Amino acid sequence: MASVECVWPLKADLGEGPFWSASEKALWFVDIFGKQIHRFVPGTGHRQIWPAPAKVSFVLPEARGSLLVGLPGAVARFHSQTGAFEILTRVEADVPQNRLNDACIDRRGRLWFGSMDEDSQRKSAAIYRWGAEPAPVLADSGYCISNGPAFSPDGRTFYATDTLDHVLYRFAVGEDGVLKNKTPLIRFKPQDGFPDGTSVDAEGCLWVAFWGGWCVRRFSPDGKKIAEVKLPCAQVTKLAFGGDALKTAYVTTARHGLTPEDLAGQPLAGGIFAFELDVPGLPQPLAESVGQATPQD
Repeated sequence: MASVECVWPLKADLGEGPFWSASEKALWFVDIFGKQIHRFVPGTGHRQIWPAPAKVSFVLPEARGSLLVGLPGAVARFHSQTGAFEILTRVEADVPQNRLNDACIDRRGRLWFGSMDEDSQRKSAAIYRWGAEPAPVLADSGYCISNGPAFSPDGRTFYATDTLDHVLYRFAVGEDGVLKNKTPLIRFKPQDGFPDGTSVDAEGCLWVAFWGGWCVRRFSPDGKKIAEVKLPCAQVTKLAFGGDALKTAYVTTARHGLTPEDLAGQPLAGGIFAFELDVPGLPQPLAESVGQATPQD
């Protein structure tokens, strides 16, 4: 069993979307319901928090030095030096009960992000791809809560999860970004918890966080469970690979959905946790050409 340490007892309402900035030696992540963006430097303990104008679902780096963030119905650019946000595009304006959710960047610098039904009832959500196109392109649909977008090390396989259906899907993906051959890779059991964020390591294995599952689990590329790391709180949301060798796992968690009795027994819920890995992760790609159009009001 890995030794798990709480490196920041933040008590985030819904900590999510961590990524490691190698140039800054810093971990970035969001608190969706707290409407905050966070930056944490483990080497010094330095912490920064920026308020967001609404629920902020992801934060990811651009090659130009700014950051891309998901807001309800919009992708925006965030400038950490000023704290300013500029809307780049609107998404799903005709589905007001949806908001954006998890996201990733592929090796070609394209942004992939999903949406979710905030009422957790309708399959109104989808997954989008956005690179050099003037607006995001629909990649797949039919989700209630889309989660865990991630890629294999060679970029030829795409993974996505329907959290409420307890299914993690595998796709073939071409250089043009078109998804093909959607196949259920893993069907989880309700007692496993709800599959949330997914991250892929250098061996192509998938680290899946489990909401209500108290853990992250590692699966082989063909869907076999390899390992499990328990955490001291139930709502586990996503893992990022950090440190100089990308062999430190940083995990976001949440307090959302826990009763006062639950929280009394989970005092570290909503914290950031870390443990060491034998297999490193993959470097964080940078978004290259997203949002080159004129920002919107």
